[in-house]
Amino acid sequence: MHSDTAPARVPASTTGSATTTAPPASASPTDAPTAPSAPTWDPQQYLRHAGHRARPFLDLLARIPELPTRAARIADLGCGPGNVTALLTDRWPEAHITGYDLSPEMLHRADAEYAGPTGGGGTLEFRHGDLADWLPEEPYDLIVSNAAFQWVPGHAGSFAPWINGLRPGGTFAFQIPGNFTAPSHRILADLCDTPRWRARLAGHGARYIHILEPSGYLERFTELGCAADVWETTYHQLLQGPDPVLDWVKGTALRPVLTALADDEEAVEAFLAEYRALLRAAYPTGPRGTVFPFRRIFAVARKEA
Repeated sequence: MHSDTAPARVPASTTGSATTTAPPASASPTDAPTAPSAPTWDPQQYLRHAGHRARPFLDLLARIPELPTRAARIADLGCGPGNVTALLTDRWPEAHITGYDLSPEMLHRADAEYAGPTGGGGTLEFRHGDLADWLPEEPYDLIVSNAAFQWVPGHAGSFAPWINGLRPGGTFAFQIPGNFTAPSHRILADLCDTPRWRARLAGHGARYIHILEPSGYLERFTELGCAADVWETTYHQLLQGPDPVLDWVKGTALRPVLTALADDEEAVEAFLAEYRALLRAAYPTGPRGTVFPFRRIFAVARKEA
């Protein structure tokens, strides 16, 4: 779920008016835009909505067929804080599982909470790995990923070598958000591109146009000779608490912005105040909480045995 490159943008649509207070001196709109850098991740913030974030992974696991070997070799690409990686041990307790991630903060949390032997005689470990150039170093029974490929432009180009790294009858499976035209993301992109913030944040709310539609993923896998199961689901999540959509995106989509403004607390608060007001209008609170629809795309590709 981590990135060191900024994706290309789709032109932003207008979703609301940003306030027009004067920009801070350090964010002059005449300055050259700052290129997005790798975001800093906050495992605690990410896990504030752990139940909603884990549910799609459980739905994905339910569609993965039996693996070629009992003591399976499994890779989790973009493992984050390790909480969903650990769920793999329930289904495959004898497996040797490695979670890969780019974030030191996430890997530290995963190591501290989950690394070690499993109850069924398997092992769970975590390693630093950049999904932009990760390649299987040994045959795998399962390569899986949960909500990570949106941070990897060109990820579909890696499908062939990843599937080549599977044992015969092995599976490559992933879940990826498909909600980048939702108000939460449109508003973020628009706000980053306003005169007040453009110099410091242009591109930090970028559209993830490298994500394919389900039909695109199905085509890629069938071309690679796999038996493929591809689908999409929109989860109508009922979030609780004040400004819950803002709280959600603080753990994911907002990380590049928070990282870019990390040395300027006043700018962080100013940006959050604008974004909060726009999100409140887009996602009004109801009598039992705030509905936050979230579309996700799933794919399970099985290599020929």
